[in-house]
Amino acid sequence: MMERLQKIIARAGIASRRKAETLIQEGAVTVNGQVVRELGSRADPEKDHIKVNGKLIRPERLEYYAVNKPRGVLSSVRDTEGRQVVTDLVRSSARLYPAGRLDYNSEGLIVLTNDGELARRITEGGTLPKVYEVKVKDLPDEAKLDRLRKGLTIDGVWMQASKISVLETGNNSWYQVELLEGKNRQLRRMFERIGHPVLKLRRVSIGKLKLGKLPPGAYRELTDEEVQLLKGGREA
Repeated sequence: MMERLQKIIARAGIASRRKAETLIQEGAVTVNGQVVRELGSRADPEKDHIKVNGKLIRPERLEYYAVNKPRGVLSSVRDTEGRQVVTDLVRSSARLYPAGRLDYNSEGLIVLTNDGELARRITEGGTLPKVYEVKVKDLPDEAKLDRLRKGLTIDGVWMQASKISVLETGNNSWYQVELLEGKNRQLRRMFERIGHPVLKLRRVSIGKLKLGKLPPGAYRELTDEEVQLLKGGREA
């Protein structure tokens, strides 16, 4: 299938799409032995010989996994301190990386893939809503929850929960919260601001992709239909 050269290069993990455009303009890319400098140029990664700085690009099969990240696992591909990272949970020879993040003490759904385009779509705010189940200390009243729904500024950063609904009330309470865009430790910072620190946090969905009954630490490959839903295609 014919695709733009910069997309092929970015997907191969050689460079970002913007850097790939620079490489093309600098004459560092050849297709079937011919230097290509035009950004609109297309090639077929399955049939054409595409080289960057003389190195042949070998197309890598795109892989997509849903992982239930446990607490105490980093949303990263490596850690200088030797802690377990989320890519350790999946058996694959592909160069997988997490599409977005869950902080160290959070758990739940995270997508691992080598598809840079999809990873960017998942990460971009406002594209795919993320839903979380959050256990907080005590029982916030509706006025406090409304502050989170309307939004507030914390350390100069605007944060807002698009939806909040009650799952269970008691000495400590569970809520389902939807975010349209996630900032660093957003839910923990928001609930702490209203005086009800987060005790547990798990992500249960990304767009129409559901965590379901996948056990902590387990993973599964996404179906073609699920991949298309994440990419914005129609439900099969």
